[in-house]
Amino acid sequence: MNTSSLSFLHSAFPTSSSFPPSFSFVVEAHSTTRRQDRTARHTRIRKKVEGTPERPRLSVFRSNKHLSVQVIDDTNMHTLASVSTMQKAVFEEFNYTAGPTVEVAKKVGEIIAKSCLEKGITKVAFDRGGYPYHGRVQALADAAREHGLEF
Repeated sequence: MNTSSLSFLHSAFPTSSSFPPSFSFVVEAHSTTRRQDRTARHTRIRKKVEGTPERPRLSVFRSNKHLSVQVIDDTNMHTLASVSTMQKAVFEEFNYTAGPTVEVAKKVGEIIAKSCLEKGITKVAFDRGGYPYHGRVQALADAAREHGLEF
C-alpha cells in the first residue's frame, strides 16, 4: 500500500507522540449498598404499615450481633413495649458469641408477646423492617403468635 494513500491518518492524529490518543472516561455506577436497599424496602413497608393505639406496630431490627423488637403507637409516637438481646436479663440467659440464633429469636418473640399481653395489647401490625421474612425474623414472629399476639 502506498504511503500517500494513508495520508488521511495524519490529519486524524495531529502528532505521533500522542498516538494512541488518551481518552478519559468517568464511569459512575448507581449501585447501592445492602443497607441502602434494606432501608428502601423498610420505607416501602412503612407506607403501608402504621401503628395505632388499637393495633400498634411490632417493629423488628436485626443486626449481626443483636435483635431488637419494639411495639410502637405511631399516632402518639410512643413505644409501648420493647425487648432486645442487649438487655441484661435476655443476654445473660443465652450464652452466644456469634450473634443471636433462631432459638434466641424465638425467646425474644415469647418475651415481647408476654410483655404486650400484660399491657393489654393483643393485636399488632408486623413490621419486618425491610428484612426477608425467614430465619430469625420468621422465628420471632411465629413465637409471638404462639404466645397470644394476633398479626
